[in-house]
Amino acid sequence: MSNSEKTNSSAAKVSCDACPILCRISPGKTGSCDRYGNVDGKLQRMDPVILTQKAVDQNQALVPFGEQSQKWDGTVLNSDAIFPTAVGVGTTYPDYKPAPFIIGSRHQDVDMVTVVTEGIFSFCSFKVKIDTDRYIGPEQASVRCLGEEVGHVITAEYGSQMLSLGGVHHLTGGSKQEGRVACEMMMDLGNRKPVELEVDNGSKLVIKAGTAPIIDGNQEERMRVGCGSAAIGIFAQQWFGHVDEVIVVDEHITGMLSEHQAGRYLGMEPSGIRVRGRRSTPGRYFQVANPGHGWGGTDVSDPLEIIDRIKEGAAYPGLRLLMVSTTGEDAAYYVLDENLKPCEETIPKVLQKVVDRIGENCEPSIASVLFMAGAGGSLRAGVTENPVRLTRSVRSLLTRTTCGGAPVYVWPGGGITVMVDVTKMPENSFGSVPTPAIVAPIEFTMKLDDYQNLGGHMNNLKKLEDITQQMEVRISEWNEENPWPFS
Repeated sequence: MSNSEKTNSSAAKVSCDACPILCRISPGKTGSCDRYGNVDGKLQRMDPVILTQKAVDQNQALVPFGEQSQKWDGTVLNSDAIFPTAVGVGTTYPDYKPAPFIIGSRHQDVDMVTVVTEGIFSFCSFKVKIDTDRYIGPEQASVRCLGEEVGHVITAEYGSQMLSLGGVHHLTGGSKQEGRVACEMMMDLGNRKPVELEVDNGSKLVIKAGTAPIIDGNQEERMRVGCGSAAIGIFAQQWFGHVDEVIVVDEHITGMLSEHQAGRYLGMEPSGIRVRGRRSTPGRYFQVANPGHGWGGTDVSDPLEIIDRIKEGAAYPGLRLLMVSTTGEDAAYYVLDENLKPCEETIPKVLQKVVDRIGENCEPSIASVLFMAGAGGSLRAGVTENPVRLTRSVRSLLTRTTCGGAPVYVWPGGGITVMVDVTKMPENSFGSVPTPAIVAPIEFTMKLDDYQNLGGHMNNLKKLEDITQQMEVRISEWNEENPWPFS
C-alpha cells in the first residue's frame, strides 16, 4: 500500500472519545462497545435517543418510531408530557466537556432543565433479592458465572435471600476474563435477561429481574407468609378447636401453637410434644434443622424428624397434630395412637382450608434486581463546573435524580450514590465499554434558576425539539408506576 493510500485509509476512520478505549472506527463499522459507529465519515450513536411520553388522556396516541432516514420535526411534542431519558444520548466520559444534552423545557409555566448522560460506571453493582426460604448457600459465599467469581451471598432478609453482584473489584481487580464475565453478567441482569449463577457450596440459580427465580432447576412460586412464629400468630384463631397442636416448620423460627403466646391466649395447654433445637421463648424454636430445600427452608423432608420427644402424661392418644411449612406448600396431619406414635391421616377440610389460606397470603416469589452506582466527579463535571454544588443540590432536593426516568434512592453520606429498580427503567437501558465498565443512563432535573445558581453549563442549553434534529429519537410510553420527574 502506498503512503497516499495509507493516508486516505486513515482519513476515512473516525476517532471516538466516548470512553478511554479511544477507538479508531473504519467506515461502516462500530467501535468496541457497538454503541458508536462510523456513518459516512462521521461518528454516530447507533441507538436511538429514548424520550418518554406521559399520556395526557386515554385517547392520546404515542408518536410512532419512524425509519432512521426520516426526520422528526418535533411539531407534535407536548413538552408537559415528555421526559427525556439519557438512554441512547451517549456520554462525554471523561467529562472535560458538558454532558451530551442539557435540555431546557417548560412545565406548568416553570422553566426546567434536564441534564442527561450515559454514565460509565466501574464502581457499581447489582443487589439481588430472591424471594425464597430455600437455602442457596452460606453467607459470604462466592457467586460465580461461567466459573468466574462475580459476587457473593449477603445477609438474608425476611423471606428472601440476598446477593451482591459485580462491583469494581470484579470488573477491574481480577483477571481479564473475570472482568469480562462480570461485565456481561451485569449488563444482562440490568437488561432483564436471565443469568445463570452458581453459589460455592450452594445452589445453581437462574435470575431474571421481575420473574420467579429458578433454584437448582426448580422454579420458586411463593414467598413465605412469615416465620413459623408469625404464622402461628396469624392463624391461631382459625386452628383453635379443630386441632390440638400445630407446628409450623421454619429454618429461622419454628412455631408451636400450644406453647406460643397466641395459644396460651386461647387457653390451650402444652401438648407434651417437644421439637429439636434451641428454645427462644415459649413456642418459638431456633435451629430445629439445617438450612436446605425441604420444609420451611430446612433440610427436612419428613417433618417428624424435628420432633425430639413426646412426653407421656401431657400427650395422649387421639391428640391431633398438624405440621405445615411457612408457605403452605408442605403439610401433614397426624393423630397419636395408643403408644403416642404419630400416625398420618388425611387433613380435615377445616384444617386444609387454613393451609390453603397460608398459601393465599404468600406473595409470588420474585427476583428483584437493583442497580447501585456512584455518580463520580467527572460525571458531575458534565453538569456543572463545580461538581460539589450538584451534590448539594441533590441533597437539598432541588435536583431530582433519575435513571432512565425511574426514581432512585440516594444514599446518605458523601457523593451521589443511587439505587434503582431495573424493572422501572426502559428496556435495554444498560450497555458496556471494554475497559470493562457498565454504561447506564442518569438524569438530573431541576428548575432553570437552580441550574444557573449551581454553575451549570448554560451555554450548552438546548431545547427539547433540537434533539430531534440531531439524533434519531424514539418515543416510549411513560411507566405510570414512576413519579413524574417534573412534578
